[in-house]
Amino acid sequence: MKSAKFIPAILISAIAITSTSVLAAGPKDREPASFQELDANGDGQLTQEELEAHRTQRFSNADTDGDGKLSVEEMQAAGQKRANDRVTKMFEKHDANQDGFLSEDELPKPRRAGKMFDRIDADNSGTISEQEYADAKERMGRKHKKHGKADSDDS
Repeated sequence: MKSAKFIPAILISAIAITSTSVLAAGPKDREPASFQELDANGDGQLTQEELEAHRTQRFSNADTDGDGKLSVEEMQAAGQKRANDRVTKMFEKHDANQDGFLSEDELPKPRRAGKMFDRIDADNSGTISEQEYADAKERMGRKHKKHGKADSDDS
């Protein structure tokens, strides 16, 4: 009977943590460049050269010592800067009372939490059994493997 309360608690916690970190991460873990940023000559068309120049510029920005290679520290610094920028944007967008804090009410509500619960609750009982939870976890693992996102550990 303990698992009947434990599994939904884990699920709700995972949804809350995931949705907040996904929000902070932005789409696919980074903000895509705007068309205007990529269109270096402003002619309204993107060329392969413009896309390559943008990629090269991103590399150069991260290569702070200019040695033509990215170290772990440089990549961490670039990732930290992106994360800091995303968090700043998150506060600008959601700190409704401008107090420098995000209350639970100010955080966006998870958009798909109800749908996810319904998908996992295969027998539509209104609860998630241990088997339904295991099945959902297995499906998610297969989906991540299929898309090349499998973790290297089995934890």
